[in-house]
Amino acid sequence: MDRAGKIVFYEDRNFQGRYYECNSDCPELNTHFSRCNSVRVESGAWVLYERPNYLGYQYVLTRGEYSDYKRWMGYNDSVRSCRIIRNSSGVFRIRVYERPDFRGQTLEATEDMNNLPDHWPLREVHSARVQDGAWVFYDLPDYHGRQYLLERGEYRRFNEWAAMSPNVGSFRRIHDF
Repeated sequence: MDRAGKIVFYEDRNFQGRYYECNSDCPELNTHFSRCNSVRVESGAWVLYERPNYLGYQYVLTRGEYSDYKRWMGYNDSVRSCRIIRNSSGVFRIRVYERPDFRGQTLEATEDMNNLPDHWPLREVHSARVQDGAWVFYDLPDYHGRQYLLERGEYRRFNEWAAMSPNVGSFRRIHDF
């Protein structure tokens, strides 16, 4: 069962200026606002994209208030598309691999990892299988750097989760409550 989601985008910081309420996937937000400096996630978990049609930098947001784009680790005030993250099972399981096509050493996780190098001899992850839940990879430890959403499925190479390199410093589960 998918939960309904609601997110409110504001043009100015601290929830000021023009705003747009959204409760479904939207490939083109440009017609609703020209810039995005604050966001309220009222329900659900969302991925925001810097460019239209779900392209560019990704930002994963869960319920809460983000008074300026730096609060969601944004690089600028450009949010041009968004979609709700669907993870209704509440169960989380991921397996990462050192090489493409699910080869080499493997690590299975059911919990967040704030510093992958503590548990993995390499910092590189070349493929992954998300068996349950939705996860976000960060290219730096402690949930910093570029973000990449991985939903249930197979990712044979790092570019399939839109990464430019196989560097993964941390990852966490996405709860959609």
